[in-house]
Amino acid sequence: MDSFLNHLGQPVGFPVDNWQAPDPPSRAPLLGRYCRIEPLDTGRHAVDLFFAYGLDSEGRLWTYLPYGPFETLKDFSLWMEEVSKPSDPLYFAIMDSATGKATGIAAFLRIDPKNGSIEVGCLCFSPLLQRTAIATEAMFLMMEYAFSLGFRRCEWKCNALNAPSRAAAERLGFIFEGFFRQATVVKGHNRDTEWYSILDCEWPDLRVKFLKWLDPENFDSFGQQKNRLNLRRNSPERDSNIDRIDRQEEKA
Repeated sequence: MDSFLNHLGQPVGFPVDNWQAPDPPSRAPLLGRYCRIEPLDTGRHAVDLFFAYGLDSEGRLWTYLPYGPFETLKDFSLWMEEVSKPSDPLYFAIMDSATGKATGIAAFLRIDPKNGSIEVGCLCFSPLLQRTAIATEAMFLMMEYAFSLGFRRCEWKCNALNAPSRAAAERLGFIFEGFFRQATVVKGHNRDTEWYSILDCEWPDLRVKFLKWLDPENFDSFGQQKNRLNLRRNSPERDSNIDRIDRQEEKA
């Protein structure tokens, strides 16, 4: 961590000259090559999403989320109607450009323009979206938008026992920052939370690597990637927790 000495000889953070708070994200759609991200709308998206989530017959999608599963389209639509109103979290539907169907949900939350911090979260990717170029591009588009607005920091947080979310964060280039013990209670169970981030100074290099991976030349005629995307960066603090967390998973 960079530090400087003030006139009293005390260490302080580096200067942030001429800092101006960015505008919060708007409800404008974000357009990519493989997907379109648009504000969550019950009338447009509820049926597609309810069907897509229904492909997960075991309900694994909902284990670590504070909401769901939903037994009926009516229940799901009522939930969507409620969460689509606020500007924080600001929910979006992830649309497959090839089919025009909504296949997942994501949101901007913990939007803090004053300090230049924003989180990408509330993710619920249906089986149609998981492990696809669309999923990766959706996260790229949201991070690209956040940093283009002028945010200094993009956050990712997840249940410490949610191995797929942890792996996704690291694959996308997020750095592990810390472990909040007994942070919340979710569906009657304790949740320890892991925090990750990407900083504005780190984004240009990561952005180039995202664009290279997303290039159509990186995919064969069947849509399979030729080269993997793995932006994982060394995080000693995270690595030191792996054994402990894995032991918890074995007991879960």
